[in-house]
Amino acid sequence: MRTKHICSCPSWRGGHSCNDCVFVNTDSNPPGMQGLEVTRVRTFFSFQYRGKVYPCAVVHWFDKIGDAADKDMGMRVVCPGEGANNTAEHTIIHIDAIYHAAHLIHVYSTEFLPLELKFYHSYDAFHAYYINKYTDHHAFEIAF
Repeated sequence: MRTKHICSCPSWRGGHSCNDCVFVNTDSNPPGMQGLEVTRVRTFFSFQYRGKVYPCAVVHWFDKIGDAADKDMGMRVVCPGEGANNTAEHTIIHIDAIYHAAHLIHVYSTEFLPLELKFYHSYDAFHAYYINKYTDHHAFEIAF
């Protein structure tokens, strides 16, 4: 069996932050993406209550755009979720709800990208993302 590491750190090797995206199981009955949501892990933490440790994650939700895959690309599209007052929608979840790592590809427009845009700004700079189902065979089965 192979293990995947999900990163969430404020400074990756003394540089920029690294916050991976994951599929979160919100309903185990429907097949594929119908029961899953995409989130970006902001931090991991745990707390103890009445002698039991609860491992958790603070996540930023992505909203699905449409009910099916994009006709041209064949991949589903998501955008960063926004709560009240156009602020990022964050929640605390138990880490058992995390199903699998997710890889997002930016939806580019016809405009040129600014030269000062770095790869670590990408999840904050774009407004929509394709869910890459071609990352590995697990993602291909999940993101249909």
